[in-house]
Amino acid sequence: MTALDQIWRRAMLPITATLQEAIRNLDQVAIKIVLVENGRGKLEGTVSDGDIRRGLLKGLDLGSPISRVVNKNPFVVTPDMHRDTVVKLMVANKIQQVPVIDENWKVVGLHLWDQITIPQLRTNSMVIMAGGRGTRLLPHTEHCPKPMLPLGGKPMMQHIVERAMANGFRNFIVAIYHLGDLIEGHFGDGSAFGVSIEYIREKSALGTAGALSLIHQRFDSPFIVTNGDVITDISYSGLLDFHIRQQAVATMAIGSFEWQHPFGVVKTRGVDIVGFEEKPVMRTNVNAGVYVLEPTVLCELRPNESCDMPLLFERLRIGGKRTVAYPIHEPWLDVGRPSDYQTAQQFVSQS
Repeated sequence: MTALDQIWRRAMLPITATLQEAIRNLDQVAIKIVLVENGRGKLEGTVSDGDIRRGLLKGLDLGSPISRVVNKNPFVVTPDMHRDTVVKLMVANKIQQVPVIDENWKVVGLHLWDQITIPQLRTNSMVIMAGGRGTRLLPHTEHCPKPMLPLGGKPMMQHIVERAMANGFRNFIVAIYHLGDLIEGHFGDGSAFGVSIEYIREKSALGTAGALSLIHQRFDSPFIVTNGDVITDISYSGLLDFHIRQQAVATMAIGSFEWQHPFGVVKTRGVDIVGFEEKPVMRTNVNAGVYVLEPTVLCELRPNESCDMPLLFERLRIGGKRTVAYPIHEPWLDVGRPSDYQTAQQFVSQS
């Protein structure tokens, strides 16, 4: 068998593995599934990217065992099933990976949809918010808009466009304000990069959502919004698919931020000491600066009125609209400070 035929072997993990090991496996093997076995090759279940995200939302951490998130009833087929039949089953069940097992439930192969299809082109638009002044990055941004700061020999925003292109996106809208002519001068209409780019021009700073009120075209499908200073390995197509499955009006990508308390924490009940925790690690969910919005969300915005994205999400929530979080475990960085810019340069050089 070829190396491609055997790639599923690298995706095998024991039931005792952790979420962190599963994430590492998903990143390294890159077939969007982990096959979980009992230590003797018998299939216990599967773990997908979505299973991990749901586990993180429920409060699990990277050290939690994958047994807490494993799908114990995966769709499987036998080795004698014809390929055309497998393809029809994958289409009917909307699944991209199907383990092949023998009569003892030992894994002997894996059918991968990605091997028989080309990347799906997305007609959905991506809006890039590129109008900020980048005052925290002075003096770098004195004569250069933040999205045009060079990373690895090309502007920061070009990395965003190219990653979106790799995910099938071709239609972009860029919101510009501070030194916006430099952005438009570099990217033009996008034809030199194999995409289509339109511009909306803010007359004053409108926040991370306010510029959306200036969009005149009518969307007939959900669209992605990203800050122009967010460098990440996130799958934009995966984010969009998640949003569609959740039937939400707005989805926010969230990252996990950890910091260690500098002091030992004393737990009390009244004046009684009931416990101690030495320099605990605090974990919080933070806004990653990437979103998916339904076209109806634009009705929540008033033309030329400043509005940040958290405020928009709060308006939707108060109005009874469903807003959801998409936990990301991929590397991401909000390039807001000089130290972030240095980190981003290292990130790009290593990717």
